[in-house]
Amino acid sequence: MKSLLSKIEALYGWFIKAVNALQSPFLLAIRLYWGWQFWQSGWAHLTNMAKFIDFFTGLGIPAPVLNAYFIATLETVGGILLALGLGSRLISLLLAGDMLVAFIVADREALLSIFSDTDKFYAAAPYTLLFASLLVLIFGPGKLSLDTVISSYLKKREHSAAAAR
Repeated sequence: MKSLLSKIEALYGWFIKAVNALQSPFLLAIRLYWGWQFWQSGWAHLTNMAKFIDFFTGLGIPAPVLNAYFIATLETVGGILLALGLGSRLISLLLAGDMLVAFIVADREALLSIFSDTDKFYAAAPYTLLFASLLVLIFGPGKLSLDTVISSYLKKREHSAAAAR
């Protein structure tokens, strides 16, 4: 019996290592795909700003011109930063806020149906962008990101400076 339990424990340990090895590639795929989606959305708004401002005006958003430029720029630049994994958690927080406001203002009915009609909630345009932003905000960008490269460089530099003292 102990031998069987040891084998199960070893197999489970191997399984956990294999799944953990998928974390960074998975986060990279999320960042690349959804970063691209944010960039496309923001770029579409920037290249057709009059229509985007009219949309914000129709929703009753205060200072629609200022907010339209801010959101279009946030989504364009934020999408690039998300894809690169640079400033990932901060940009993810801003993009998640953007999508939460989009849910509240433009897709309120879908948001309010979170429990009563989950298909409507999941099908709403902001849902997947919000979810992707929250994944990166909570779990970080993963090892395959510029954040990790910069952090590693700064740690090496700090260790070198401490050793030189």
